[in-house]
Amino acid sequence: MNFPLSRRAFAAGAAMLPIACSPNARAGFTSPPGPGAATSSLGLASNPLVRQRADTQIFRHDDGWYYLIGSVPEYDRLALRRSRTLAGLANAEERVLWRHEASGPMSGFLWAPELHYVDGRWIVYFAAGPSGGGEDVFRIRTFAVVCDSQDPMTGNWSVLGEFKAPWDSFNLDSTIFTHRGVRYFSWAQREPGIDTNSNVYIARMKDALTLGSAPTRLTVPTLDWEVRGFKVNEGSAFIVKNGRIFMTYSASATDARYCMGLLTVDEGADLLDARAWTKSQEPVFETCRETSVYGPGHNSFTVDEQGRDILVYHGRDYEAIQGDPLFNPDRHTRIQRLYFGADGSPDFGVPVGNGPLPERFSPAVRRAAFLAHAGERLLVGSAPLAQTQFRSVPTGDGSVRLSPILKPDHCLVAKADGTVSLMAQSAVATSGGSDRFRREEGSSGGTVRFMCQAFSGRALAHSSDKVTLAAASDPAAAWLLD
Repeated sequence: MNFPLSRRAFAAGAAMLPIACSPNARAGFTSPPGPGAATSSLGLASNPLVRQRADTQIFRHDDGWYYLIGSVPEYDRLALRRSRTLAGLANAEERVLWRHEASGPMSGFLWAPELHYVDGRWIVYFAAGPSGGGEDVFRIRTFAVVCDSQDPMTGNWSVLGEFKAPWDSFNLDSTIFTHRGVRYFSWAQREPGIDTNSNVYIARMKDALTLGSAPTRLTVPTLDWEVRGFKVNEGSAFIVKNGRIFMTYSASATDARYCMGLLTVDEGADLLDARAWTKSQEPVFETCRETSVYGPGHNSFTVDEQGRDILVYHGRDYEAIQGDPLFNPDRHTRIQRLYFGADGSPDFGVPVGNGPLPERFSPAVRRAAFLAHAGERLLVGSAPLAQTQFRSVPTGDGSVRLSPILKPDHCLVAKADGTVSLMAQSAVATSGGSDRFRREEGSSGGTVRFMCQAFSGRALAHSSDKVTLAAASDPAAAWLLD
């Protein structure tokens, strides 16, 4: 997330080196080698990353692999894939680790698996119920399977046992979180005497399936956005940043009303003291019709290849669902950058929608500002996160269109007088290349320049709070990736 100062300073400086040679070499930029080669700073990752994988967990293990596991639409198996890159997870080979049993408490639906490395063993926690139909299939409890090898993709998996929950009641969405040498277990459960579907709890761990302390109830669904359809708090995930621990969770029914909430605690506090946690009164991540992502939730956190924080979640790309949303297969795995605001809190923005992952562009000589838009007005300055995220959409001829995530049918268009505006793609002339830019990466890897296809030698630049064209050698034409 945070680059060393020396790297950022070098990236900015490299874009302005006054070397007398070709325009590209003057600024240390190189063009992509050919059609379709334009990439984002996260490689070729694109949303949805993996289709029909809900409740997804992605993490980067010490072995250098990214692992992905989630609920399959049939709810009948635990399937794991891995890749050296986030983008590679999209097409990585998948191995079935374990299938539901022929009878008994693990013969029905398998929900929300998570892979963890506990005391030298690979373990998958998951929720399961019995088969047979009727209400009994939702007699959901948490179980675990364990691998006999250090390689979870090739080892044999067998049942380890059932999580010893505080009450014999509906429970699921178990996860592990280690902080300052103490391992914690967090899960969702229906607590007898509380009229909710599930609340979120935390406790210390004694071993892989046994708690080492009394449970602490962290959150109960009471707010209006937590009780839409069902009274649900579930799917906790933890990230430590800027002196605090942030716990996300999901709420409400699993249709378009599904959304995410946030709890915060100082990293030095007693995590088992519910009073130490602060609950956000509004959802932090929810359906966004502008980007066509509905019901985002059940998230996890990972980092990209550059060590920057990544939000992982599922969401549909349409709203209308036939039948029970739990049996609709189209909750897809999605990822996007996780940013943090000036106060150190996570800024989730909005689910960014389908296509290549968007980026933010800051003038190399004015890092506090961003390329942004307010409605259809382009600007360079400050704006809410979602208004500063643009997608480089390949056109097939080696160039890209720059499209804001909140207006995916719009793109940046240059004019002969040097002005640049945001226009509907349907209104742009198909010839001339005024809506297309040749993306050129800086040699340092931290800068980018966009050469206008319609006007030779001119590049996307800034002038005060305006977006303009300028000579390729102008320092105002160099942008920092964020």
